[in-house]
Amino acid sequence: WIRTDLAHEAVRLARVLARLLPQEPDVLGLLALLELTAARFPARTGRAGEPVLLEDQDRRRWDRAAIGRGRAALARAAQLGRGLGPYGLQAAIAECHASAPSVAQTDWARVVLLYDALGRLAPSPVVDLNRAVAVSMVEGPATALRIVDELSADAGLRDSHLLPAVRGELLSRLGRATEARAELHLAVARCRNAPERQLLERKRDALGRERS
Repeated sequence: WIRTDLAHEAVRLARVLARLLPQEPDVLGLLALLELTAARFPARTGRAGEPVLLEDQDRRRWDRAAIGRGRAALARAAQLGRGLGPYGLQAAIAECHASAPSVAQTDWARVVLLYDALGRLAPSPVVDLNRAVAVSMVEGPATALRIVDELSADAGLRDSHLLPAVRGELLSRLGRATEARAELHLAVARCRNAPERQLLERKRDALGRERS
């Protein structure tokens, strides 16, 4: 689920690069993104290595020192006055999560704006899909579902488990359990990562129990 050894080596290399190129906003943005992402590692897996969703993570286990380093790198990137690149924008999104006391108290409106900027700078169907998740937290699952349905025609998501996984979650929040379960079943079939597939299976099976 998470290769912490590779991730921490990436952080180390980004720190070296930032020392060599301290005036490059993209380098600082990359460092900020890696630090803020790694900060959440202690809470992202359970005792058996299973994935733990953001809303279920114990935020007290997040590495506050890493969050501080990430926010400092992001601030330095912004101070250079040349705008944030794709890494910096992703780091700013990660900062929104890292600074929030809970999922409900996250500044989702800012997250949507950051995804808007990221989508213009580095267009990607995955960026659009993540933006839809953020929209669901601001405007509700019905609005987000319309966005996701439009993305279903994108060839970049055709064989991905991400789209049916998100669609299943939105349908579940709308009370459409049968449709949600079918989408999660499709996500399970497409997912190639065993721990993530098991998480999707649990979500799918929970919907089946709710119906019964």
